[in-house]
Amino acid sequence: MARTNDEARRAWQLLMRFFFRQRGQLPACGDQFGLSPVQCHVLHLLEPDDPMPMSRLAKTLSCDASNVTGLVDRLETRGLVERRPAAGDRRVRVLGLTPTGSRVRGELLRHVSGRPNPLTRLTPDERRALVRILERLLDEQDG
Repeated sequence: MARTNDEARRAWQLLMRFFFRQRGQLPACGDQFGLSPVQCHVLHLLEPDDPMPMSRLAKTLSCDASNVTGLVDRLETRGLVERRPAAGDRRVRVLGLTPTGSRVRGELLRHVSGRPNPLTRLTPDERRALVRILERLLDEQDG
């Protein structure tokens, strides 16, 4: 059991190191669009035609709902997102991309994906395995 915990801890440390090394690219991408790294992240999280409850966005960003409100205010002022009542419960506010937001999101994703991606050095089987593992872990957290 101790070995399993040590391996899990080591994997976590490596994932965090990998993530933080890649984070350095975000400010440069955001600058091109006049967006902060967090604003870029929000646009990345929002799927076109799939509004997200603001409470889920706060949970995903691991921050207080009041912080999300300020962040969304700035994106809404830029015409990138809009708040609206949820279809099933008008008390719940969802966040959706505007047409401009969808366009900027697409440009941002193309810009980010155009940079050298260290994951391309993995074999196709390794990439598929990594995707399956990360999807499973994220699904378990969302569940």
